[in-house]
Amino acid sequence: MKKSALKIFISVLIFCLFPLTLTAQEALKSVEEEYYDFLSLNGVVERPTLGYRTLSDSVWNFKEVENFEENEDGTFTKVRADGAESDANIWKKINLGTRYTLWQASNPVDPWFMRGINQGLVARVYGPEWFNSYNTAAPYGQNDGALWQGRGYNTALTAGVRLEGYGFELTFKPQVSWMQNKDYDYLPGAYEDSHSYFWRSNIDLVQRYGDSSFWTYDWGDSEIRWNWKSFTIGFGTQNPWLGPAWLNPMLGSNNAPSYPKLDIGLRRTQITLPFINYYIGDIEGRIWVGMLEESSYFDNNSTNDRRMLTAMSASFAPSFIPNITIGMNRIYVTTWKTKNLKYLARFITMSKANDWVGDGEDGKVTLFIDWKFNKIGFEVYGEYGIDDFPTRYSVDLFHTAIFTIGMKQILPISTSRKIRGELFLEFNNFEMSQDFQFQWPYGGFYSHGGIIHGYTNKGQILGAGTGYAGNSQFVGIKIYYPKGSTFLYFHRSCPDNNYLFSQAVGAAVTDENRHTQSLKTYLFIALEQELFFMENFSGNFGIAFMKLQYNDFENNDPTHGFKFNAALKYNF
Repeated sequence: MKKSALKIFISVLIFCLFPLTLTAQEALKSVEEEYYDFLSLNGVVERPTLGYRTLSDSVWNFKEVENFEENEDGTFTKVRADGAESDANIWKKINLGTRYTLWQASNPVDPWFMRGINQGLVARVYGPEWFNSYNTAAPYGQNDGALWQGRGYNTALTAGVRLEGYGFELTFKPQVSWMQNKDYDYLPGAYEDSHSYFWRSNIDLVQRYGDSSFWTYDWGDSEIRWNWKSFTIGFGTQNPWLGPAWLNPMLGSNNAPSYPKLDIGLRRTQITLPFINYYIGDIEGRIWVGMLEESSYFDNNSTNDRRMLTAMSASFAPSFIPNITIGMNRIYVTTWKTKNLKYLARFITMSKANDWVGDGEDGKVTLFIDWKFNKIGFEVYGEYGIDDFPTRYSVDLFHTAIFTIGMKQILPISTSRKIRGELFLEFNNFEMSQDFQFQWPYGGFYSHGGIIHGYTNKGQILGAGTGYAGNSQFVGIKIYYPKGSTFLYFHRSCPDNNYLFSQAVGAAVTDENRHTQSLKTYLFIALEQELFFMENFSGNFGIAFMKLQYNDFENNDPTHGFKFNAALKYNF
């Protein structure tokens, strides 16, 4: 770009832009999105999605609140004010990100195909945001994209810009990371590379990314998209968050590096029956196909470096039960062959045996329910997942099954001082079902015999970042106030229980194979602080005490350590 053009562009951004509306489009698990989700518990803002969300779908709108003005004659007139002025919006004086109008058509055309489309150009700047962490004992971190928070110092920089106009959306928001990647105690890898997963259970789950520090570049939340009313189609690398889970969703999160995908479907939209004009509820649906990649620490077979992911998500929020959502997410992972696009059309049927052998099909499905009670600021959710759609085991609903239950609750600490809290509880059980004790060692929901890489991308799991073959328990309290928030939480996870259970399949318990004291357990007690130094400038600081118990069967002494993290962010 020429210097003159760059000056013009900067000048337009600084001097000519003006806010468009009080809407917010936020990155997954960002401070802003977490805050808007908190406000949605009592209905201050409208939750924009049902069971599928990315940055592009995460468009939060404040609801209008009713006020009354007293007239001179003593009567009152109802007026409306946007929800941003509601007392429930604790951070209403903070800039959480602004949309700017670059240009607006003065005489918009009005054919049917342009109705519902903004005839102008709108911009949003993301960040920059600089994240840093230091793990003194072992790797720890999740839902952080391509960043792998190994032992030692880790840092990531992300920034981006988003342009919208005439139904098109262009988002460029990459992530650049550097990881010190210091050595720590872990079991030797079971595959060709010593850094691979220690159990040969058919999963490309990296224990350590090589023996030295390294950089990564990831496209992050970048994509191009076109929308017409509720219809949407896009291509990019925005990882979808699937289902209601707050920490460990089963099939979709931003825990792993992003992957390129093409998706098409309907965003959340109201459905009204024709002729009788009866509103039956909101629906949401998406299908997509993506490309997953092998890590550099798995095998030496270059022919299987890429896999195809075909998936669908469908959700329904009925009008006759307010604030309840039911939904389903389904994925197939196959070898990278054009003919495997056929799995886009499959619902939850199992493939034929020759497909499993030839194409390596791995299918998973989850069902979920989410229920909010706005009057008391409470939400409860649950998710149930099945691996390989075991129709032949239909009499056993627990074969390959995993479970999640969770809740959120608003705590009205001090209304006068605008101090409110939020309680989080989430329990995940991803362990092998009991019937496997009579069959064969089961690697878990994310591993598979035909797809030997499992449900991973570049060595990290696409779903739950902790408890992926075991269990996880999370309890946290976050306190919001006008200048920031304080978050205290306890997290326990046993990620590799299936490995221990596999040692007992078909064997009697003896002193030689007694594993109860060798459970790999992570215990964390953490405190995080979010502070707004200025209207546009914020910082996040945290410290966590860690206790780790390794399943090395030789040394059962726990390892103690700390995690320190700090982030700085500027919102334009």
